[in-house]
Amino acid sequence: MSEPSYRYTAKLAGEIEAHWQDHWETEGTFHAPNPAGPWAEPEKIDSRGEKLFVLDMFPYPSGAGLHVGHPLGYIATDTFARFNRMKGRNVLHALGYDAFGLPAEQYAVQSGQHPRVTTEHNIAIMRRQLRRLGLAHDPRRSVATVDVEFYRWTQWIFLQIFNAWFDEAANKARHIDELVEEFASGKRPTPSGRPWEELPAQERRQIIDSHRLAYLSEAPVNWCPGLGTVLANEEVTNEGRSEIGNFPVFKRNMSQWMLRITAYAERLLADLDKLDWPDKVKAMQRNWIGRSEGARVFFTEAASGERIEVFTTRPDTLFGATFMVLAPEHHLADGAASEWPEGTDPAWTGGHASPAEAVAAYRAEVERRTDADRSGDDKEKTGLFTGRFAINPVNGQRVPIFIADYVTLGYGTGAVMAVPSGDQRDWEFAKAYNLPIVETVIPCSEHNGNSAWTGDGEVINSTNPEISLNGMNVSDAKTAITEWLEAKGLGEATVNYRLRDWLFSRQRYWGEPFPIVYDETGLPIALPEEMLPIELPEVTDYSPKAMDPEDRNSDPVPPLARATDWTSVELDLGDGKKVYRRELNVMPQWAGSCWYEMRYLDPANHDRFVGEDVERYWMGPRGEGDVGGVDLYVGGVEHAVLHLLYARFWHKVLFDLGFVSSAEPFRRLFNQGYIQAYAYRDSRGQTVPAAEVEAHGEGQEMTWTWQDQFVKREYGKMGKSLKNIVSPDEMYEAYGADTFRLYEMGMGPLAQSKPWETRAVVGSQRFLQRLWRNVVDEETGDLVTRDTDIDEATLHALHKTIDAVNKDYENLSFNTAIARLTEYNTVLTALKVVPRAAVEPLVLMVAPLAPHIAEELWHRLGHDQSLAHEPFPVADPELVAEDTITAVVQVRGKLRAQLEVSASITEDELRELALAHPRIVKEIPNGVRKVIVRAPKLVNVVPA
Repeated sequence: MSEPSYRYTAKLAGEIEAHWQDHWETEGTFHAPNPAGPWAEPEKIDSRGEKLFVLDMFPYPSGAGLHVGHPLGYIATDTFARFNRMKGRNVLHALGYDAFGLPAEQYAVQSGQHPRVTTEHNIAIMRRQLRRLGLAHDPRRSVATVDVEFYRWTQWIFLQIFNAWFDEAANKARHIDELVEEFASGKRPTPSGRPWEELPAQERRQIIDSHRLAYLSEAPVNWCPGLGTVLANEEVTNEGRSEIGNFPVFKRNMSQWMLRITAYAERLLADLDKLDWPDKVKAMQRNWIGRSEGARVFFTEAASGERIEVFTTRPDTLFGATFMVLAPEHHLADGAASEWPEGTDPAWTGGHASPAEAVAAYRAEVERRTDADRSGDDKEKTGLFTGRFAINPVNGQRVPIFIADYVTLGYGTGAVMAVPSGDQRDWEFAKAYNLPIVETVIPCSEHNGNSAWTGDGEVINSTNPEISLNGMNVSDAKTAITEWLEAKGLGEATVNYRLRDWLFSRQRYWGEPFPIVYDETGLPIALPEEMLPIELPEVTDYSPKAMDPEDRNSDPVPPLARATDWTSVELDLGDGKKVYRRELNVMPQWAGSCWYEMRYLDPANHDRFVGEDVERYWMGPRGEGDVGGVDLYVGGVEHAVLHLLYARFWHKVLFDLGFVSSAEPFRRLFNQGYIQAYAYRDSRGQTVPAAEVEAHGEGQEMTWTWQDQFVKREYGKMGKSLKNIVSPDEMYEAYGADTFRLYEMGMGPLAQSKPWETRAVVGSQRFLQRLWRNVVDEETGDLVTRDTDIDEATLHALHKTIDAVNKDYENLSFNTAIARLTEYNTVLTALKVVPRAAVEPLVLMVAPLAPHIAEELWHRLGHDQSLAHEPFPVADPELVAEDTITAVVQVRGKLRAQLEVSASITEDELRELALAHPRIVKEIPNGVRKVIVRAPKLVNVVPA
């Protein structure tokens, strides 16, 4: 039997979807009007309700295209945005591409093809796949970080950061000219105390450069000479080798651009409380910033008298500091003693002939490990003696100075006063190296003495002729010793952060060039804004110059060095024409994603990165205490720390300098879960194509075969290497985009991860087919709805559905919305004739989830305009209310009866009914002492 001509199949769905996608694009259906600037449409702004800015995290355009896990968040934000558009809000929803980065550059190195060609090809693939999904983006606003007009403004923002300093007294960034004025006027003394005007020009420049929010510094980096580039921590294996090429990686200091994010640590922490973000993400940011209160304490090196500064959260334990530990990279370790002091414990030397030899060997061993690997609590603590001693400031005792892998330059000062009785890592180190352990706090009686005691208790063994902490509790002892240290000039109370300044240089090609040149002094000079953009030059080789993999002292030669006509430039920067040297590093991929949300607002603005009125309208604060920002930001939790922290930092600098009205970039954050998939492995442990695997049996008895061989199933992420990727293109072809959208939103709560199961997609298709049949005759294509009245039961079902679906959409609970829509659709399916007034609200409610079929049905129902801005159905409260309620009757708190009562029943009426119930009469032969009534749901009887 032939298939009916108008059955809703994948083929018909594809035709409908293509038609409406073309229609939306032609009509500009989802264009969001701006209040000012090139796209100003104030009349539309006035005619619409409050604004709503919905944003997805910036995607990277992969050469492999999308798999079905990628669009989960995009469909969710699209559903939310479509719903709110129908609620009358002025919705802005756009998507662009975070297109700089290493993958395209690596492909360019391998193939010789310019990374721009690769990137633009990948963007075209992704645009096609996303358009086919029917996302209601404003296509005019799409941007890519690689667009010259975009990175012109990335460079401009860098210049604002470079030309700013952080005023601690005002707790905000200010323009660097204001700092110059303070030095020139004498309001701020120079480091040497000499008048500003007497200082040489170069010294003045160096002083100012040391205060900038963007500055050059000798920073410890992961140097991989085999690749010729510095690597990020995540690009280095636990064995201290590069993920790409397996080359050795060395820790060494190099001149790098740094951004002074640490100046904002306190504000980044404090403003978390003002954001509507998941608690988990806030906790991750707090932990990353790592605020801790304590004291800076000044030890001195015994031979030279050089001050050694340590940070401790437990200054009360200073009397128990029996040795000191430096990070192997610490500069003080450079001056290791020439020979071992008399009586040195052999365990301290590692078998080396001299301290210098021991330090050099230990550094070579440690420098290939990541900081995370070194600081792990489960790692065996190793270290070596430097042959030098420090003087403990509270008792004058000489304590040996070690270097150890568990101390890094990334936290505190890179020097630790080791108190083995009060710190477990120090305790383990002391045990391993036969170092003394002095108790400073009496532990609790249950403490077994086989570990450090880090709790409270009475302080002991902590006295000198000027101060005694003995007998105090820990809190009082901290206060007392800190005040004593400050009075003696031996320390001071301070707050420390784990957060480090942001290393902002990359020795790569495919990134934003810095708008910086250098003169004969070697000091950086910011180019004038009118010279922007600084475009990437053309080169023929995109790889950094590879060095001898074992030459740790080699220096990088970035790819931009090959553009010899570009690397130096003749400019007149105010003092006549001179030749300047360009910065050859590029910015990291993070740069563009630190501010892209604002470019969506005003991408046609050539005079400003975003218009003031436009930013204030879309992102400005709503009232007193509100920090402003994007109204809903959706993305994976893997970006919870770095991307969000970096973007917040850039935004706060722009806020301080008066360029934006919002103090935060993202007001509300939602982390979607992941779509995961089954992978299958054969007897050799090799993955096999998941699509070719056959399942046998049910439940726990299930088995799987591939090419008649039994295979094992495992559950995890989708990936090309696991051969379990399912492309959206396959779903479009087999079911249509609306079915795919409906299935992903119905798989479970958006915040949870869930397994993909292609065979289950058909359930979503059947829902849409039943909806179609409730409006369209499959044989003729005619309407089957009639202009008849709705019966009472259907009317109540409709308004209960409207009420519930409204709440579900507002709360991003799309899976429960789908369940309610399915239930109501089933009600209509059971009717002999479907009233138009019953099905049209259903079509409107389905539209955010499955927009193409909803548009088609709306059109067939006789409406000329798109339903994109059609008002979302409104529930009648009287019809939402239940006709009857099940009231529970308890006696002594135990359930004894249930009553079906009116939802509007009074307390007196409910009490009378409950006491008259036969079961309750038996329970109260002696009458009642008390009756508690909570109409209409509960009666609690207390017998006499």
